[in-house]
Amino acid sequence: MSDGALSQDELDALLSGVDTPNTASEARPAGDLQALEDFLASTVESLSSNLSAMTGAAAVMRGPKVVSTNRDTLLEALPDTITVVKVDFSSGFPGEHLFLMAEGTAKLIASLMNKEENITLDEMALSVIGEAVSQMAGTQITALTNKTGNKSIASVSPEVTNVTKAVAALPGGDFLEATYDLSLGEEAHQVWEVYGPTVSAGIVQALSGGTAAEARASAKTSGGVAPGMGGMQGMGGMMGGGMPGMGQPTNVQSVQFPGLSPQAAPQEQGNIGLIMDVYMEMTVELGRTKKLIKEILGMGEGTIIELDKLAGEPVDILVNHKLIAKGEVVVIDENFGVRVTEIVSPIERMSDMG
Repeated sequence: MSDGALSQDELDALLSGVDTPNTASEARPAGDLQALEDFLASTVESLSSNLSAMTGAAAVMRGPKVVSTNRDTLLEALPDTITVVKVDFSSGFPGEHLFLMAEGTAKLIASLMNKEENITLDEMALSVIGEAVSQMAGTQITALTNKTGNKSIASVSPEVTNVTKAVAALPGGDFLEATYDLSLGEEAHQVWEVYGPTVSAGIVQALSGGTAAEARASAKTSGGVAPGMGGMQGMGGMMGGGMPGMGQPTNVQSVQFPGLSPQAAPQEQGNIGLIMDVYMEMTVELGRTKKLIKEILGMGEGTIIELDKLAGEPVDILVNHKLIAKGEVVVIDENFGVRVTEIVSPIERMSDMG
C-alpha cells in the first residue's frame, strides 16, 4: 500500500505466526526442488555401490523424491521408532543434515556389516550405522564439490540415536526432505534425508549456478523468516497465542527433548578440539612371531614365516602401537581394508599399556 500500512490479510498472517507470501519461508519454486532432486539422483549409483561393498549384499537405492515439508508432516510418514543419523555440514553450507531410517532397516544394515544375526542396536551397532551413513554423506560431498566448485564443504562426525519419532531432533520451520527407496537383499526399505533451511538454501543456490559467496549469503538469510521480519513474527506469534478472541489457531509443535547419553563438559570438548587434527599412526597387525638372528639371516625368497594367529582370527588394529580394536580383512576396489568388529575395552587397553 502507498501509505506503508499493512493490509488486513498481512496483519492476520503476522498475528497467526505465518509469513506473508513475499517472505523467504514460502514454498520453494519447483525448479529449486528439481535442481536438488536431479543432483541427488546422480549420486544414487555410487551410494548403492558403497552400501553393497559395506554390507556384502546387493543394495540398490532409487530416487529420491525431494519435497518441501515440516516436522509434523514428515513425522506422519515415519514409523514409530526410527534411527536418526545427524551428520551436519560444518562448512561450505553449514547447518542441519540428517538421515532417517526405520529401526528394522538400521538393524539389517548393522547385521550385514557385522555379519551377526538378531543384532540389537547397542552402541557398537549404532556406530556401524554411523560409519555407513558417513560414507554416504562423503560421497555426496565429493559430488557436490565437483558440481559447485566449493572445496570447503565438510561434515561433522555422525551422531546416531534410535528413538521414538516424537522426540527426533528435526529442524524447525520448513525444510527439504528427500525420500529414497532402498532394496537391500530381498527386502524393500525407505531412507529419508533431511536438509535444514540454511543448508538447503545454500545448496540450491549453488546448484542453480550461484557463486559460493552467493550461496553462503542465501544460507545466512534463509531461516524461515524474511530479513527484518524476525522480531515482528515473534511478536505476532505471542499476540496470536495470548490475545483472546482473535480466532487464529495456535501453532503447536512436539517437544524436543535432548538425548540422555552422557555429554562431555564444555571445557572438555574445547580441550579435545585442540588436537582433533593431529595425525596418529594406525597399524593393522596380521600376527607376530619370534626368530633367532641366524633364522632371520637365513631368510630368502619363498621362506614361509609362521605367525601366532590362526586362520580367520581377527587382526589387531593399533594406534601409535597401542591395541584399540580388532577387525577382519576385506577387499574394497582391489585395495585391502579392515572392518572393525570389536572395540577393545578400557581395561584391556590399560593392561596392554602396562
